[in-house]
Amino acid sequence: MLVFYYGDGPFVSFDLANNRPPYTSSPAAPDHPDLPSPHEPPSSRPRRSAADNISSSSRREPLVGGHQDTSSVAGRVLPSARRRRRRSSSSIEETETHSDYRPPIEAGATDPTPNPPRAPYEGHLPSTKRRRLANMRPDGVATTKGSTASPSHKAGLLHVRNGQGTHFANGEVQTNGSQKLATRPPSYFGHDREEVTRILIQSLFELGYDSAADVLSKESGYELESPAVATFRSAVLEGRWAEAQTILIQSFYPDGSGRTPGMGKQASSKERLVLVETAELNEMLFYLRQQKFLELLEARDLGAALTVLRHELTPLNYDVGRLHALSSLLMCPPEHLHNQAGWNGPISSSRERLLIELSKSISPSVMIPDHRLALLLDRVKQDQINNCLYHNTASPPSLYSDHMCDRADFPLSTALELSQHSDEVWYCQFSHDGTKLVTAGRDHSVIIYDATTFAVLHKLVDHEAGVAHASWSPDDTKLITCSQDKKARVWNVETGNCILTIDHHRQPVTAAAWAADGETFVTASLDLNLQMCHWSMRGQVIHMWPGGFRVQDCAITPDGRRLIAADVEEKIHVYNFHTHEEEYCLALKSKPTSVAVSQDSRHMLVNLSEGQIQLIDIDTTDVIRRFQGQKQGSFVIRSTFGGAAENFIVSGSEDSRIYVWHKENKTLVETLDGHISGCVNAISWNPTNPGMFASAGDDYLVRIWTRERDAHPNAMAAKQRTAATPGGFARTSALRSTSSFQ
Repeated sequence: MLVFYYGDGPFVSFDLANNRPPYTSSPAAPDHPDLPSPHEPPSSRPRRSAADNISSSSRREPLVGGHQDTSSVAGRVLPSARRRRRRSSSSIEETETHSDYRPPIEAGATDPTPNPPRAPYEGHLPSTKRRRLANMRPDGVATTKGSTASPSHKAGLLHVRNGQGTHFANGEVQTNGSQKLATRPPSYFGHDREEVTRILIQSLFELGYDSAADVLSKESGYELESPAVATFRSAVLEGRWAEAQTILIQSFYPDGSGRTPGMGKQASSKERLVLVETAELNEMLFYLRQQKFLELLEARDLGAALTVLRHELTPLNYDVGRLHALSSLLMCPPEHLHNQAGWNGPISSSRERLLIELSKSISPSVMIPDHRLALLLDRVKQDQINNCLYHNTASPPSLYSDHMCDRADFPLSTALELSQHSDEVWYCQFSHDGTKLVTAGRDHSVIIYDATTFAVLHKLVDHEAGVAHASWSPDDTKLITCSQDKKARVWNVETGNCILTIDHHRQPVTAAAWAADGETFVTASLDLNLQMCHWSMRGQVIHMWPGGFRVQDCAITPDGRRLIAADVEEKIHVYNFHTHEEEYCLALKSKPTSVAVSQDSRHMLVNLSEGQIQLIDIDTTDVIRRFQGQKQGSFVIRSTFGGAAENFIVSGSEDSRIYVWHKENKTLVETLDGHISGCVNAISWNPTNPGMFASAGDDYLVRIWTRERDAHPNAMAAKQRTAATPGGFARTSALRSTSSFQ
């Protein structure tokens, strides 16, 4: 043990031995031991006798400043037989921080601290303690294992007085309580350091790195959550409803002045939450008590549940409609409780969802929303996708680098022209598995192609008039076709046989849609008295919606919840498909010609005859974006979602072109020429091959578009046959057939 005394101040000590024998005192080194010169070999240093190292209490040097040493540590400190002149405490501080340090020498002066050689004990190797002394560091100087602290870190720590700084052991930095290092800047590349650190702590816990999260919290001095939030969280997750309510009430009324309906005498709590400005006490209490009520119902404690309903929920006078729904659950069988209450999963999961709902009213500065870093990273990725005009892959972008897709990866070239139709082609649609393509048109025929070779699998010719629409069943085994002959037919895709004919409509059948189970379907018509009907596969009517308007198009959301109908009288009707009741009717500015629904069932895409496409939120009815540029006025044009993640809006046009917009930023990505003349009526993007889509036009053609590198070798010939004229696109007589692919 080496001890330095700093005048009247405290002492600084250094351990010099690796393993000190127990219950024995080790001889102390002199105040300033002489280190061997690095340029001097050990054999050239004179040895000292063992007597030189024998210490005696009678030779102990008095304390500087007249203070008598009474500590056990001081009693073990023995000066060397060779005394050296003491230096000032300031000199000690400057020289002991590094073994190679030498005080500056003024010009013309000699070194006042010579370093004479020292000899080891007789017959022994030089002491390892002397060699390690150069690496020892006093308290307040940071180190890491095997390396010294960075200059900036040392600069921030050396000014801390002994006894007041942080302590370091084996490279680990420990803080006392929430003490933070003053030298760390308050921002991290422009971001608030505390916010970044707390989000990292939360993420480490979510990733399962609990020890790392604890270390980061201790080293930074930041807590993930305040004690009040931690207490409130545990109270909710463990079902301690009285404690959770008390914390809420005292957060709204810290002076204890608030009186809340349904609350008896509650124990006081010092825990208070920081709430957002829009937080409402009755709303938060309603959520808590609703959870309590539902758990009692699940436990079949009907008496306690009724007490909660009458004396805790009802006095709040919040959401009377929901209150009536809860009261009806008292008579609900246990097996139907979860479905009727919209309360799925075990109690632990429902409590977690309750906490998420309550956290919306608590300030994020004290209760960070769950999975915050993951949400921020999702937004970073989504922003990169939104800024990438040609993003057409299902793989998410990497976080390691900025993302940008190549235009060459986008389907911009015509690979094939399918010329099996003898008149205008009004409709095309890929199957859900992407293996087949159906086309229909004015020539009364429906053609099913293999989407790999584009060989004709079936040509269905039973209709007696033009076919305007076709719809694949969810499993792609059946197909409904809708015709101007006022009939709808259901086909077996494998055999090509008609298995059901619907002939109840008195006007053309304009569209059809399958229910999610694939066993029932809906047909839409221009018939005022039978505009929409729900059918079974036996041809039986399940439900008939009241008449009064004509339907141009219809769609069932992929989740099976809603039926959407486009009314020719400038309206959109949305129905609950399970109850068959209308949820709302949305007025439009012009006649809708088609409606398509996104795969997530959140948005519908409506084509308007005025030449505008609207992206509408199905839940809120808000128009999210409008897309313009295509020509439309007289004909039915069916736009659709496109791309691997439905990042694009694609539409035909009366000017024989195809228009592609980016869904998020409304940028017109491409305008594609290809069809010879007339209107491009329908577009369908292959759901399993993002590098392929089909277009159907009045030029009797169905075009298959792919990436240029995937285009068929004969595709260039098709391009050369398309020539521009002042009036549009001239049609040639020689069109390449697909007979070679049959």
